Amino acid sequence: MKLLNLNIMAGALCLASLSAGAAVPLPALNVDTANITVSGLSSGGVMAINLGYAYSATFRGVGIFAATPYLCQYHYTYESCQNKNVITTAMLDTMQTTINSWSGGAIDSKANIASQKVYLFTGTKDNTVGVNPMLAVQEQYYNNGVPSVNLIQAANTGHVFPTDFTSVGNNPCSTSFTPYISNCGYDGAKAVLTQFYGALQPRNNAPAAANDHEFNQREFTGNLGMADTGWVYVPATCAAYAKCKLHVALHGCTQNYATIGDKFVKNTGYTRWADTNNMIVLFPQARADLNSYSTVASGMQSNLNACWDTVGLYGANYAQQSGVQLSAIKAMVDRLSSASH
Repeated sequence: MKLLNLNIMAGALCLASLSAGAAVPLPALNVDTANITVSGLSSGGVMAINLGYAYSATFRGVGIFAATPYLCQYHYTYESCQNKNVITTAMLDTMQTTINSWSGGAIDSKANIASQKVYLFTGTKDNTVGVNPMLAVQEQYYNNGVPSVNLIQAANTGHVFPTDFTSVGNNPCSTSFTPYISNCGYDGAKAVLTQFYGALQPRNNAPAAANDHEFNQREFTGNLGMADTGWVYVPATCAAYAKCKLHVALHGCTQNYATIGDKFVKNTGYTRWADTNNMIVLFPQARADLNSYSTVASGMQSNLNACWDTVGLYGANYAQQSGVQLSAIKAMVDRLSSASH
């Protein structure tokens, strides 16, 4: 998996279930707006970081599996920000200068970052991102006032989303290959959600398929890098308008529905925990875009692997609130939260 394929190659609601294949409008639900969080793997991890900085007043927790610091690809080539490369203090200082200048304008006040709950995970056998870039992510959060940022460095683990159960098509933990979801004997979904919400009720290992809903993403964006539809998991209690937490789970490159089907939605474990903990899980979807674009720091690039835009394919504002993909996901969050009381 690459963070971006850069010409190189990862109840009460009237909703249709994922298996039915009929996209419906994203519903308005009763979301606890003090408990909105986000996480992601690889390019989804970078997007989680971007959302957490750009909309720090909204996202109270950010979980990052194998990603790179905020604005690294804004100032430097994507290759220099990953591939186990050391990201120097001078590079972080350059990124921080931009964060400071955008704070309270292009992005929410950076003062909000200090109160976020942050979860970091990387595998020691991850050659796509690696430990060094994640150490820089950790340092960047310290630089922005987060008092405690623990980085899990999992031995014999590749560039994968870790679980503690086996699913069809998954690979050994040390193997970085599609679908990039592996039984590593470590429940990544539980770990990140516990970091945000504290002790959880026991998971349901067979969440109802009827709670998976395909929704129309075109209500929120016409962006060529986002799919026509996304998915949302809504437990029955949340569908009946109980107040529920909201978590946004962002797939990595080649983990979109068009490439691996429902594996990221169903095999990462998020919905198993959501089902018993009054938690809605939003799964926005990226898609491949074969066109070439001029990026901010990485020259002309295309996106063959359905990665999220982490280099500015669709504009130099990609990491700001006005960025087309960030603003679309924020609009989805706002829709889901619009019946909150």
